[in-house]
Amino acid sequence: MIDHFGCGVGDYEAAKRFYTAALAPLGYMLIMEATAAEAESGAAAAGFGRDGKPDFWIGAEGQTAPPLHVAITADDRNAVDAFYAAAMAAGATDNGAPGLRPHYHPNYYAAFVRDADGHNIEAVCHAPA
Repeated sequence: MIDHFGCGVGDYEAAKRFYTAALAPLGYMLIMEATAAEAESGAAAAGFGRDGKPDFWIGAEGQTAPPLHVAITADDRNAVDAFYAAAMAAGATDNGAPGLRPHYHPNYYAAFVRDADGHNIEAVCHAPA
């Protein structure tokens, strides 16, 4: 099981604002930050997650290349819709509006956006409507 993962971003403060807004509908929030002096990479980092545990990190070491794909579980389809709306309002680029993706499985309901660094961020709900 994966405990946490992270990626570099080109503009740390802008990315932190973006993820704070975009992930809020999924119950994710900024849980902790590490200063450049505290982080093993030597660059500031911000950890987002739920229930007090940061499992998605962004770091100020610069853009990760190639961009990565991150899928975060949504509690229901309304949360997927709200994630997409919040991410778009925060400056994301559309990479797949909310909807069913039956080629994955009949209840796979997801939305995809790209952040300013090109990372493909997905919110997905596996539950039936």
